[in-house]
Amino acid sequence: MEIERKFLIKELPADLKNYPCHVIEQAYLNTNPVVRIRRQDDTYILTYKGEGHMVREEYNLPLNETSYYHLKEKADGIVLSKIRYLLPLEGELTIELDVFQAPYEGLFLAEVEFPDVESANSFTPPDWFGEDVTFSSQYHNSTLSTGTDRPQ
Repeated sequence: MEIERKFLIKELPADLKNYPCHVIEQAYLNTNPVVRIRRQDDTYILTYKGEGHMVREEYNLPLNETSYYHLKEKADGIVLSKIRYLLPLEGELTIELDVFQAPYEGLFLAEVEFPDVESANSFTPPDWFGEDVTFSSQYHNSTLSTGTDRPQ
């Protein structure tokens, strides 16, 4: 099970370049249920995600480069590109801060994964986090991949 909360970001941290990051490209073969392919640096992954917002099933399977590019041709919608920064938080948590590329440049989303629902519900976000969009499907990457409605 994946347990995470998602937030818009008011302002990017000034020292963002000091944190490790990944270059991510992902596309969706299906959005209900979610079936996604992802290239993260030089790693390729096929993901299935169940229904839900803060808590949902997630299964990841390895792909090779050839399979990734074969499936990418079959993807619906647009391919999302982003840089994901990994910022440590107290309690052995990590902020996964996504800085989106075109066509969503200027969109910054942070996700924090938790070991249990209680931790997720009691989480107090840093001051630089904005609106909690955990329960808004508008900010699911699968929704963004449709390219039909740019979030405000």
